[in-house]
Amino acid sequence: MENLQAFSSLPLNPLLLQALDSLEFRSMTPIQAQSLPVILEGRDVIGQARTGSGKTAAYGLSVLSKIDPTIMSTQALILCPTRELADQIAKEIRRLARCLPNVKLTVIGGGISKRPQVASLEHDPHIVVGMAGRVQELLDDGNLKLESLRMLVLDEADRMLDGDFEAASRAIVERAPADRQTLFFSATFPDAVRAISKRMQRDPVTITVDNEVVTAQVEQTFFEVDPMRRLDALAHLLSTQRPESALVFAHTKNDAQDLEVQLAKRGFSVLSLHGDIDQRDRDEVLVRFTNGSARVLIATDVAARGLDIKDLALVISYELPLEPDQHVHRVGRTGRAGKSGIALHLYSSRERSRLTAIEAKLGFKATIGKLPMSALSPDRPVPPVFVTICIDAGRRDKLRPGDLLGALTGAAGLAKEAVGKINTFDTRTYVAIDRRFAKGAIEGLKAGKIKGKNFRVRPID
Repeated sequence: MENLQAFSSLPLNPLLLQALDSLEFRSMTPIQAQSLPVILEGRDVIGQARTGSGKTAAYGLSVLSKIDPTIMSTQALILCPTRELADQIAKEIRRLARCLPNVKLTVIGGGISKRPQVASLEHDPHIVVGMAGRVQELLDDGNLKLESLRMLVLDEADRMLDGDFEAASRAIVERAPADRQTLFFSATFPDAVRAISKRMQRDPVTITVDNEVVTAQVEQTFFEVDPMRRLDALAHLLSTQRPESALVFAHTKNDAQDLEVQLAKRGFSVLSLHGDIDQRDRDEVLVRFTNGSARVLIATDVAARGLDIKDLALVISYELPLEPDQHVHRVGRTGRAGKSGIALHLYSSRERSRLTAIEAKLGFKATIGKLPMSALSPDRPVPPVFVTICIDAGRRDKLRPGDLLGALTGAAGLAKEAVGKINTFDTRTYVAIDRRFAKGAIEGLKAGKIKGKNFRVRPID
């Protein structure tokens, strides 16, 4: 009897099944098993599932099933709130399309020059993944055309139809053909977003799985603190938990900036992520955090959307969010892919109603912990293992990770174990080096050559 959870049970292009097999994707996740058959039938869908549940592959396979690569026109548009999420979505869809010939996908995001994006649209891509503001600009300029659009996807739909993104998202939807298929995917769907769905979708099928975001693998504890001692409490938790990596949620960008400064003064290796930093700096922040050369990242809720941080040990809410749905997104950053995680939350007496709302939303009784506020432990920050080095050369210079690893283990004399993660961008390459050997690595790279050339080398920590 055929396994109904197997991808082979679906009417998918054999080349897509071949790609799934090569990726060792055998069985569907719950959101994929419930949404894919409905989407392939042509129905509009509201898909609700927690972060890391396989939503991208669910709609990615659907998109790749619907487009015709022989027709050079934009047939699918995927909107999302951040550049990181756009890149993550594009990477996943390209993996799924690895056996399909001639599928062109273009990423469109803000914070970087528009010129390369305009150039990439001179020959219409089949699939566009982008941020609503820049997509709207390119539509207004006539560079992007939606006349042949078959499928429109809103990822993180709750964010796309709320606040800063709502006006642009609505404008784009209005310009899309009326007979398109429309998919909304997110971890949470507030009533206001469901109401908007009625105007943007046609009789959508609602699919909700993994909605119990607070699961056994995430250990949650809430701590009531005096607002004047909140920073001390945060430092205490970071010092006693001693995580390899911790994501701290702040309410506003000013809070994030201030927390970064205050924790740095106390000796923590800390970075912040918010709306006031440009794309290059944002890239560097994420590189340094994910490669282990900074242990703490402070982020606002919006800035954290779409972050793909594997094995995140600890999430801390510096204060409880105004909406319980935001709490769901925060907790969903840890305990992913079946691994355990810890989520700790600070709140003042004035935030008790927020705690009550979270308990009601998730249907659980919060575990309330106690902090020794009169004797908080002294800050004992653990220094990160790595230091990040930047080489001013990248993909455009045909510099590959293997070339840099060869230079480090060759002329620079490092053991392979001293070299961490390597991240390559168009004009830059970042490498994490065990801090004990960082000075020697920099001197060795400066004295030698990489692929026979001299490039500028500098630490960025």
